[in-house]
Amino acid sequence: MSDYERIAAAIRFLDEHRGEQPDLARVAAEIGLSPGHFHRLFTKWAGATPKDFLQCLTLADARERLRKGESVLASSLDSGLSGPGRLHDLCVTLEAATPGEIKSGGAGLNIRFGTADSPFGRCLIAETQRGICHLSFFDENEEKELQQFQSEWRNALFTRDQAQAAELVNHIFETNDSPTWKLHIRGTPFQLRVWRALLEIPPGTLVSYGTIARAAGNPQAARATGSAVGSNDISFLIPCHRVIRETGVCGHYRWGAVRKRAILAWEGAK
Repeated sequence: MSDYERIAAAIRFLDEHRGEQPDLARVAAEIGLSPGHFHRLFTKWAGATPKDFLQCLTLADARERLRKGESVLASSLDSGLSGPGRLHDLCVTLEAATPGEIKSGGAGLNIRFGTADSPFGRCLIAETQRGICHLSFFDENEEKELQQFQSEWRNALFTRDQAQAAELVNHIFETNDSPTWKLHIRGTPFQLRVWRALLEIPPGTLVSYGTIARAAGNPQAARATGSAVGSNDISFLIPCHRVIRETGVCGHYRWGAVRKRAILAWEGAK
């Protein structure tokens, strides 16, 4: 196989698999070269690195989808723009509390909780046997944060476990693997739809409240969508920080506008 044939095969492979965002090693293996050799050869022939070429293909695909009327969210996801971002690789599933659990204030539930340091300050994290039920940030008043959280599950049995909290927080923010997180949440059917739509926003991507409203199946409910976004009790894992106003202004964030900007910058750097 000539160099030209190798590059042509690589370009065809990138075009066919751009939605999967294949890495350098995978493309190199497809055409039988080492990653280093392939990178040099491709750059010489195509005038761009394989990564830059793939980005061009991806963005061109996204623009075409937008031109045909797809939403920004759908276009991003269908084009593979989620990329290999660590947070988006996490498999997050939502398990809603039953109406009976909500009405009873969590009676019969055992909740382990604790506080720990995160990259964005102190946080309070809690979990039931069915998953993480709370993750919030606070600056100074830990007792107030704890009282607010416990009032939402007022009849549950609470056990403080600082070691478990530190382990969970470290796993969420610092490790490089991709665990499966189960979230045990309280919400209305509409709120659940909104939170599921939030889970589809790739890291480094910002969408408007209107976009989330459409993704949740109610395009006329931007205001109600904003309320649902703000009612999210599980920060970061349900990424409400990626939603902005239609004007492009960052806007409100339950745990502080400065913290929101810090999280977005941190994700962008990743």
